[in-house]
Amino acid sequence: MSTAEETAGAEAQPWGEVTPDAARRLLLAAVEAFAERGYHATTTRDIAGRAGMSPAALYIHYKTKEELLHRISRIGHEKAVAILRTAARAEGTPTRRLAEAVSSFVRWHAGGRTTARVVQYELDSLGPEARAEILGLRRQVDAEVRGIIEEGVRSGEFDVLDVQGTTLAVLSLCIDVARWFNVDGPRTPEEVGALYADLVLRMVGAGGTGPAQR
Repeated sequence: MSTAEETAGAEAQPWGEVTPDAARRLLLAAVEAFAERGYHATTTRDIAGRAGMSPAALYIHYKTKEELLHRISRIGHEKAVAILRTAARAEGTPTRRLAEAVSSFVRWHAGGRTTARVVQYELDSLGPEARAEILGLRRQVDAEVRGIIEEGVRSGEFDVLDVQGTTLAVLSLCIDVARWFNVDGPRTPEEVGALYADLVLRMVGAGGTGPAQR
């Protein structure tokens, strides 16, 4: 499955905000190349070739290879924030909202695993200014999940001694799905999302982890 097909059929970035079409094709090609070869081993010629364009055409839309990575990272992290913020601000108990946050975040990483690997694991390839922007978005991701856990602790639903450490553990668990998920494997993104939601509720000591309690 290509990155374009994977992206179109999952809760991954639709890249609809990237225009014109040539810029979008280059971005999709960059995602595939970065995921397959790594950022540093990928050349602009590699990206242009995958997009069916000349290297000169790439520079019309992106000044540098880093600009491509930065845009991929920014859009991906903005999507991650939106997914978690939607769950965090929904109606319902902290238990229900944490389950939805984890389930949807895992589905995003599984369904768009190629894109997610680039978004989550190429941060150190960015320059200082771009990296600082992405770190700011990561802090927002952390804040959304931490806020749900803190609320659950206050209400007595969760039994958590270290909220910050638990938040890190929850996010790490979700993000790592992008490393191992296989579309030909035994579980769908939805099944993995449900499994991880149950595991996280057990991690925070939530009572009653069955669907009726969520």
